[in-house]
Amino acid sequence: MSDQILAGLVASAVALPLLGFVMFALPAWFGARFGERFVAGSVGLLFTCSSLASGLAFLALVFSGRSAIEVPLGEWFSVGSYGFHWTLIGDRLSLPFAWFAAMLVGLMAAFSRRYLHREAGFFRFYLMLVLFGTGVELVVLAGSLDLVFVGWELVGITSALLIAFFHERPKPVEHGLRAFITYRLCDVGLLSAVVWLHHAVGHTDFVSGQPWLQLAVPSEGHHAVWVGFLLLFASMGKSAQVPLGGWLPRAMEGPTPSSAIFYGAIAIHLGPYLLLRAGSILDQFPAVAWTTFAIGSLTALHGSIVGRVQTDIKSSLAYGSMTQVGLIVAEIGLGLRVVPLVHIIGHAAIRSLEILRSPSLLHDHHYLEEAVGTRTVRTPRHSEGVIPRGLRSWLYRYALERGYQDGFLREVVVGSFLRFAAVLGVIDSALTGWIGGRDAVEEERPR
Repeated sequence: MSDQILAGLVASAVALPLLGFVMFALPAWFGARFGERFVAGSVGLLFTCSSLASGLAFLALVFSGRSAIEVPLGEWFSVGSYGFHWTLIGDRLSLPFAWFAAMLVGLMAAFSRRYLHREAGFFRFYLMLVLFGTGVELVVLAGSLDLVFVGWELVGITSALLIAFFHERPKPVEHGLRAFITYRLCDVGLLSAVVWLHHAVGHTDFVSGQPWLQLAVPSEGHHAVWVGFLLLFASMGKSAQVPLGGWLPRAMEGPTPSSAIFYGAIAIHLGPYLLLRAGSILDQFPAVAWTTFAIGSLTALHGSIVGRVQTDIKSSLAYGSMTQVGLIVAEIGLGLRVVPLVHIIGHAAIRSLEILRSPSLLHDHHYLEEAVGTRTVRTPRHSEGVIPRGLRSWLYRYALERGYQDGFLREVVVGSFLRFAAVLGVIDSALTGWIGGRDAVEEERPR
């Protein structure tokens, strides 16, 4: 297969979802309306073609023995020695991820047609879904960290908007805002890593590495360590790692299909994907690798404990996703590369199916229990019996309070910031009064 055809396949994986968004967004801007069948069928067809393009490109890559396919798309702008280049890459990490993501989004489009039938926000859901797919394909196939940031932001905004999909109720809006704030806070890490790499290396392109292309490592060790920690911080927000995972169970306020595709299948795994691209830094600097392992392990332990006491199925599945992603992050910290990719694909397939099945599963169990007149599910015995009673009570309280993360963020982080802002307000008022002579004015004012 020629280089031009391979480049066209890789570019099509991103261009087709983008074409779908433009095809729907522009006519809708001028008041056009589309039928449900046409919208769902078009989105499903676009992502099916995108999946086929990335799948064919991956097969061609494997059989040709090449390490990567580079697709330069031109330059957006340049300032001095810096230029923003649109470059896509297809390698043994990006192409399987792109294929799997496009396939799942296409399946979700087909499923959602019946699930959201006659829903007032039907078209809005599909518009966000196709924009999300565009962002994911861009993150995965980006040839540099600069371009990753563009797709990363598209995924973040669509995630927040779909959590707040049922905006007539206050809780979805509140939880969407919380997820958006967490994303924005951690996106500072990704943006800072981009700027730092430009100063330390001169570019953020993915270069040669094993078993796929990875970030260039700065020659000075302290630069590389700080870039690694910044990328880890960015991935923690997107993948709901401790202590920034409190938004994940609340994100289940969105429609079930978006919960499955975002927090069971794709969006939550973009953090590990970013760490896999930064594997060259983790391999050379144990401090970053062991910190990654520690955060992933703590997240897996936290998600496992808290998930056991959840009383609703979507929250239980959310903490199940947190547990598995924590294990994936821990695997990356241990230096594994192919195993986390296989783990991502397996977990994404199973978890998305579980979340999609959850509403009908509850209905089936309620119907069965009414028919037999008793409970049909018995809680199995776990290893809690070997834990001392005192520690067991503390763990139960810990799980009920969801690890005290909300209280910590509310009292320590947000509370400290508000108190600091109040002190600044008092100082500002005092300085304004002193400079403007407010005391003298108050004394001369007639009483």
